[in-house]
Amino acid sequence: MSDSTHGIRLQSRSQALRAAIELLSSMRFAIALLTVICIASVIGTVLKQHEPAVNYVNQFGPFWAEVFLALHLNAVYSAWWFLLILAFLVVSTSLCVARNAPRYLSDVRNYKESLREQSLGAFAHRAENHLPDAPEAAARRLGALLVSGGWKVRLQQRGDRGWMVAAKAGAANKIGYIAAHSAIVLICLGGLLDGDLVVRAQMWLGGKTPYAGGGLISEVKPEHRLSERNPTFRGNLLVAEGMQSSIAILNQSDGVLLQELPFSIELKKFIVEHYSTGMPKLFASDIVIHDKATGEATAARVEVNHPASWRGIEIYQSSFDDGGSQVTLQARPLVAGVQPFEVQGVIGGSSPLPAAAMGQPLTLEYAALRVLNVENFSGAKEPGAAGATGSAVDVRKVDLRSSIESRLGAGNKTVTPRDLRNVGPSITYKLRDASGQAREFNNFMLPVDTGDGQPVYLLGVRETPAEPFRYLRVPADDQGSMDGFVRMRLALADGALREQAVKRYVALAVDPSRPELAEQLGQSAVRALALFAGALPSSEKSERAGRAVGGLQAISDFMEANVPEAERARAGEVLVRILNGTLFELAQLTRQRAGQPPLEQNARTQAFMTQAVLSLSDAQIYPAPVAFELKGFNQVQASVFQVARAPGKNVVYLGCLFLIVGIFAMLYVRERRIWIWLAPEGEGAHATMALSTNRKTLDGDREFGQLTRKLIGAPPHGDTA
Repeated sequence: MSDSTHGIRLQSRSQALRAAIELLSSMRFAIALLTVICIASVIGTVLKQHEPAVNYVNQFGPFWAEVFLALHLNAVYSAWWFLLILAFLVVSTSLCVARNAPRYLSDVRNYKESLREQSLGAFAHRAENHLPDAPEAAARRLGALLVSGGWKVRLQQRGDRGWMVAAKAGAANKIGYIAAHSAIVLICLGGLLDGDLVVRAQMWLGGKTPYAGGGLISEVKPEHRLSERNPTFRGNLLVAEGMQSSIAILNQSDGVLLQELPFSIELKKFIVEHYSTGMPKLFASDIVIHDKATGEATAARVEVNHPASWRGIEIYQSSFDDGGSQVTLQARPLVAGVQPFEVQGVIGGSSPLPAAAMGQPLTLEYAALRVLNVENFSGAKEPGAAGATGSAVDVRKVDLRSSIESRLGAGNKTVTPRDLRNVGPSITYKLRDASGQAREFNNFMLPVDTGDGQPVYLLGVRETPAEPFRYLRVPADDQGSMDGFVRMRLALADGALREQAVKRYVALAVDPSRPELAEQLGQSAVRALALFAGALPSSEKSERAGRAVGGLQAISDFMEANVPEAERARAGEVLVRILNGTLFELAQLTRQRAGQPPLEQNARTQAFMTQAVLSLSDAQIYPAPVAFELKGFNQVQASVFQVARAPGKNVVYLGCLFLIVGIFAMLYVRERRIWIWLAPEGEGAHATMALSTNRKTLDGDREFGQLTRKLIGAPPHGDTA
């Protein structure tokens, strides 16, 4: 704000007080504080705020998570050190304004007409000439010309020595300095008012503590609740369709605070529209605001960027969630001895599962229901097909226009073709054991065609939320269900059915006149099918470990342990052919027992069996005895509102206005001052003209040249034109 960066120097006996005031009021100190706040704001933008501590441990490790929590980087904008720096910045900038504003205001009012005439020779912009008018007449004529050009003029007579014409323009430049620095103070004050400072003060002085438990909101004690007269707050409010809520949640690093509202919000209808990519295009909530004091009910509509307001409290559309949808799940057994059963529940709730069916006590937690799942299948197409993402290039084709247009325009354009399809609803649930450990599952309701012509049911599983889902692909049978695969999976675990399938395969594959070949083939088929089913150890290593490995991995381990390396390729082809044949007969046997016609020998059956073999192999490591299939649902949506009482909002708006005015004035308004000394010379006057400006620019040089020619009829000093 000033040419010097030192602060206010008090005339006080206390050296400490003088040093503190000078430091606080210095521009260097204010700039340093502003730099620290900017760095902290960057950290708060990059690092997710108010996340559970375990999330930081999972992402950064225990050491750095502890460092972040100790420095309150998980809640930067409400950290004590951030608020303290912000308060010091307000004090420092206010002292800077108080130190410089009087002088700047004085400069705005002062014409500096008392400048000595000898000083005009020291200016870079100066000119001299003889005028035919007397000094007084010339002074009045020149003053009138300057006034007509938008200058403010003051004339001063200095006895018989002559007249001084002093003019100024662009004095608003000084006002810009004051406005810009005052804007910093106003914006910081507004931030302090609308931040967590008031809430923190209630926690420090009013005995309020965050609540870290669970249960019903009505059971939370008063020390975890904030009064509806709280002057400033910002919290989230979840309301399901057809329900009301009047308590907002204020997230804290170590729990939550409950904010009582003077009204309740009833959600009549939540509306969401999607783009073709599946991303939400429009959030809208039709609500009714019920005032607690008067009982008045007011209908309103809340959309993104179009909030509703009620007596100083703004209601914003933040997001949406599940409001307690009812789902019906069918348990599909994947191991022998488990009977299928049906279970019903509500999203967000849980159901205990029978230990007899699951092998151990488990709890089924209904995590999420997604009705719309849009996926990009462009990469799943065959090479060369329309929309395929292969790397083949036709060197004969030169299409510069399409190449340029694909890289210009909207930001969502891409040179990779996209095949977006809605694959239907999905259910996410968790199976939690008695020790509290849980696995998360994500199963799709409908079969998905991934591009190879064989629809599959996708059964996802992951151990932790930080991992992506790994999917078991279960082929859909000719009825479009997973019944055929489930029957094959259970039959594979039945030794008697495996023997029947082997006998059917041998009877079809070997001439009855050669019983010795039938016996050898039968032994190989029985062993291959038993290995695939996990009924036999596949190698000495697994035999010593007392466990059997199933699937294609068991076949591979067996061959590595028992077949010479030179013969593995040929033996592998034979063994896989035998395995495919016996599994096909096993599938035919299960269909016969279910009263269904046998599978036909065609490409569709071949695709089903190919995927079935792979899925049966992968199912050996599926970590649950059952997979829950979504059979039906009744969706109930909920809207997430952000409710805020922000008294500092208008202060921030005023500060932004000051900032715009101040920056505009400082950048685009040039302060200029002109002095013309008119001394008697013969019957006329000798004119000495000088110009002062706060920024040396080419425009200033050009303007001074024009003024000198217009006012005193002479070129400026150094101008030979």
